[in-house]
Amino acid sequence: MSRKKSPLDPAGLTGTSRRQFLKFTGVLGAAAGIAASVSACGPSSGTSGGGDGKGGSSTISATLAFQLSGTLDPANHSSAVATAANQHIFEALVDLDPASRAPYLALAKAQPKASADGLKWTVELRDGAKFSDGSAVTGEDVAWSFTRALDPANLMSQFISFISSVKATGATSAEFTLKEPFPLFPTRISVIKIVPKAKTKTAALAKTFGDKPIGSGPWVLDSADPNSGLTFSVNKNYNGSYPAKATKMVWHSTTQDATRIADLQSGRSQAIEAVPFVNVKQLEKTKKVEAKQAFNQIFLMFNCAAKPFDDKRVRQALHYAIDTDAIIKTAFQGYATAAQSYLDEGNPDFQKASTVYNHDPAKAKKLLAEAGASNLSIELVTTDAGAVASTAPLIIDAWKQVGVTAKLNTAPSASVYAPAPDGLISKPDFRVLLASGDPTVYGVDVDLLLRWFYYGATWPTDRFHWQQSSAKKVADWLDEAAKESDKAKQKAMWMKTIDFIADEAPLYPVVHTKMVTGWDDKKLSGFEPVATTGLYFLKTKPV
Repeated sequence: MSRKKSPLDPAGLTGTSRRQFLKFTGVLGAAAGIAASVSACGPSSGTSGGGDGKGGSSTISATLAFQLSGTLDPANHSSAVATAANQHIFEALVDLDPASRAPYLALAKAQPKASADGLKWTVELRDGAKFSDGSAVTGEDVAWSFTRALDPANLMSQFISFISSVKATGATSAEFTLKEPFPLFPTRISVIKIVPKAKTKTAALAKTFGDKPIGSGPWVLDSADPNSGLTFSVNKNYNGSYPAKATKMVWHSTTQDATRIADLQSGRSQAIEAVPFVNVKQLEKTKKVEAKQAFNQIFLMFNCAAKPFDDKRVRQALHYAIDTDAIIKTAFQGYATAAQSYLDEGNPDFQKASTVYNHDPAKAKKLLAEAGASNLSIELVTTDAGAVASTAPLIIDAWKQVGVTAKLNTAPSASVYAPAPDGLISKPDFRVLLASGDPTVYGVDVDLLLRWFYYGATWPTDRFHWQQSSAKKVADWLDEAAKESDKAKQKAMWMKTIDFIADEAPLYPVVHTKMVTGWDDKKLSGFEPVATTGLYFLKTKPV
């Protein structure tokens, strides 16, 4: 199988200041509460069933709204399809339920235990845990999985920089040494999937592993292709909480809305993600449909190093020019909300930002004139995701009303985000991108969500080329907030950061969408839609 390199170049995602990542005081009390919630959420490990498929004898079929791009290596996966696939192929020590986001014990036998000073954590593996190739999951595999992920060259490093080192303390145990107390340890470690050291210990092995992954999850990847989709079979060595309840999974993938609807209606697929909003009411007559408010955002990203977008007034103007109410009504049929902040309104830490881009064409014209950017002509690069494609023409028309002419250039995500010099956003003439993004597939806390787009090099430096002083200011604020033990003060610091980002608008949401999933509840039992990208079948059984 052949695929392009991951669309995210993860180089430079960590730095010295990140040693302060998410420090909290009162570690023992907080850790005990979190650890207790981990053990209480989800079934205990060692459930019978063994992942042999005896709970079902048929196929789960689905159609996803994005095409596979990049690697399936969980240290660097970034595409929506890879993220969903890896939740079935791999396990973390503690995982987050895709639907409820509640933590549950996965490879860990029991809740992680903290030392008295909160600087060391120990984890025991569940009895008899094996990878799909039959090899045992060991403490050394755990230590290796985290050690390789800590390398700044790997994407996941940005989420675990509070860890100093990890070592195996036995055949089935590992010890973590932290730079500072971090009581959220039992849940944050869910971002790291455990991989076999023997299959990933060299660059050459890791490259092969990215195409043919081996995990300890209930499913085994048999094939993967950006065009034809993915197929899975049962991991017969799995002995965890969610054994496969079918003998096979087939995932089709297409950005074409009509194709996904046809797949569900014809029975080719039993579930689809991203139901086209215009089809919801009709589809509800024959299938199950559910909408969930999500963080998922349709955003504008600017090349902040290129004139005139080095002037924030131009970036602001193009936001003020957009009639978000019209977009929500026309493109989303009401299944979205106008961005009032970087966070969606369903987030428990949501507060309205100090700058809100209400539709104000007069203000947009004024800002453009002040910046000397009247009669602006640009190319708007967009990904080919359905929601993005339906939004772009409305934005282009709104810009036209304030004197901005935009030519559309739509391409698959793999082409948009490919490493330089191939990616469209790495070209010298790149100016503006319209795309979608949702880091909640990795976690839902505010620190994690902010760091995804605004910390490190991948987005601020390599993609929207933010002024160094602005990027550093945000990085410093995030590090400072991470050390704050007072939750009210921490939230205030996050809001200061969000207000600054809203005003600068280097990358900023236009709308937060609702995730609409469709499925045939007469053919699937136990299926749950999620408020993020992807489809998940850990509890699903064909009827």
